[in-house]
Amino acid sequence: MPADIPHTATLCAYPAEATDPGILPRNIPMSDTTFRTLGVPTPLLDVLAKDGKTEPFPIQSDTLPDTLAGRDVLGRGKTGSGKTLAFSIPMAARLGGALAGGSRRAGRILGLVLAPTRELATQINATLEPLASAYGLKTTTIFGGVSQNRQVAALKDGVDIVVACPGRLEDLMKQGFVKLDAVEITVIDEADHMADLGFLPVVTRILDKTPQGGQRLLFSATLDNGVDKLVNRFLQNEVLHSVDEANSPVAAMTHHVFYTEGVDAKKELVRTLASGTGRRILFMRTKHHAKKLAQQLTAQGIPAVDLHGNLSQPARDRNLAAFASGAAKVLVATDVAARGVHVDDVELVIHVDPPMEHKAYLHRSGRTARAGAEGSVVTIVLPGQEKDVKDLLRKAAITVTPVKVSATSPEVTALVGEVAAYVAPAPKSEQPGRGQGGGGRSQGANAQRKRAARDAGQGAAHGGSGQGGQGGSGQGGRGGRGGRAGQGGQSGQGGQGAGRSGQGGQQRTDRSGRPAAERQGRPAGDAARGGRDQRPAREQGAAQASGNPRTSGRRASHGGSAGGKLMVGSVVRQNGGQRRSSGR
Repeated sequence: MPADIPHTATLCAYPAEATDPGILPRNIPMSDTTFRTLGVPTPLLDVLAKDGKTEPFPIQSDTLPDTLAGRDVLGRGKTGSGKTLAFSIPMAARLGGALAGGSRRAGRILGLVLAPTRELATQINATLEPLASAYGLKTTTIFGGVSQNRQVAALKDGVDIVVACPGRLEDLMKQGFVKLDAVEITVIDEADHMADLGFLPVVTRILDKTPQGGQRLLFSATLDNGVDKLVNRFLQNEVLHSVDEANSPVAAMTHHVFYTEGVDAKKELVRTLASGTGRRILFMRTKHHAKKLAQQLTAQGIPAVDLHGNLSQPARDRNLAAFASGAAKVLVATDVAARGVHVDDVELVIHVDPPMEHKAYLHRSGRTARAGAEGSVVTIVLPGQEKDVKDLLRKAAITVTPVKVSATSPEVTALVGEVAAYVAPAPKSEQPGRGQGGGGRSQGANAQRKRAARDAGQGAAHGGSGQGGQGGSGQGGRGGRGGRAGQGGQSGQGGQGAGRSGQGGQQRTDRSGRPAAERQGRPAGDAARGGRDQRPAREQGAAQASGNPRTSGRRASHGGSAGGKLMVGSVVRQNGGQRRSSGR
């Protein structure tokens, strides 16, 4: 028995080299093994049949007899082996049948699935929801990166099964929106990835809130990084099911290592490999490079979308939907997204940037050869990376002979297959991740301030805005922050910006009687930072000695006065008297 298998587990996967011809290993399903013979209830058989599923994969045929009977199960198998259906079927069947009863209560759920990423949680729910609906069970997802309002509303309406990422779930538990004391079945999916992301302490706290007598199912490719401790603490008399790798769908994966001459040759090789008609996933190390490569491929007539941590949740969903529907044949992703992409019929995975460790290589590569399909994996190696990649593959137990190639090599054209037709790039406002909704753009406060300042300047250059608008000024309007009057327009009144009159326009004076063009306002960026005084130190000292208050850039930009602040180009009152501003 392998050393990392808990001593309490019952091993139920027979070795592939079993010699008795009358006994087939349990991880190789017999030809007459169906979901019906495994005991799946009729309502779920109908749902599976409508989706074209009649024969189970090995991990499903292994685990279903035990999970349907209510036993704790530890399932080990590589990604793409069919684990989602393996735990979704018993959860729906047991909660809708043997464990059915009682009324649905707000915030008190019966089934819980924990997943490491938002994408995985969404896709688990897509598999689980139709099965649960067959028994009138309601499901919902809980994850971060979006407002919690809809999630809270769903919990208040009453749900039976929650598919959640640990962080947001714990937040809602602390706020009192969800309780786990009625949970009958708990699933921890991709526990090894949870460990890699540092989620195990949160998972432990969550599991502590579930009843001890409930059924628990844990699925993981490995038992390292603390996963074994999770198993020993929370699973009782668990049955271990391990899919033999030789018979796993992942065995249909073919690996290639391509050496290139340099950066330029690599760029051309990547473009060629991405040009086929089938789905491709390209992996990069950084978010910036993932976004840049997707844009470059799209500009070259190969529709591509990116997936990484900088995207908002709506942008992630939109890009992933475009890839799943075929609107974009290429997805450029980072390691963070590697385990969250579960799309069938991905024929090629390309490690544009080789990963740092062998686990990441396996996680990335697992996006192809899913659900019994075949797939290929290509690792592109630059000069100087050979040793690192060799060590990487050795740790991943991958044996492959490197080949030095160019974009026109036979090995490359064989992988590309039929070249897809050129697709003219859509206008930027229509491309995924652009336009309204802010998809793909950073939503941080600093980024929003920069965009506001940039948009203000652009508005001024095109003739300005109406009264009170930021950036530019229309006729009779006030100059916005950093704005200039447009062509044929008039300088604004009391504005903070440079205030130059437009060509052919009429020049206005400000409230001080001086031409607006003579004012030398601070740049918009400085105003956005709170109005740092730009006067020479000597002048500042004189002003402070005479009791001159410092200028507030934000208030000055709107041409008003408040709280005794000195406003540029205006008359202010201080200590009951009037004093004209310096007109800086």
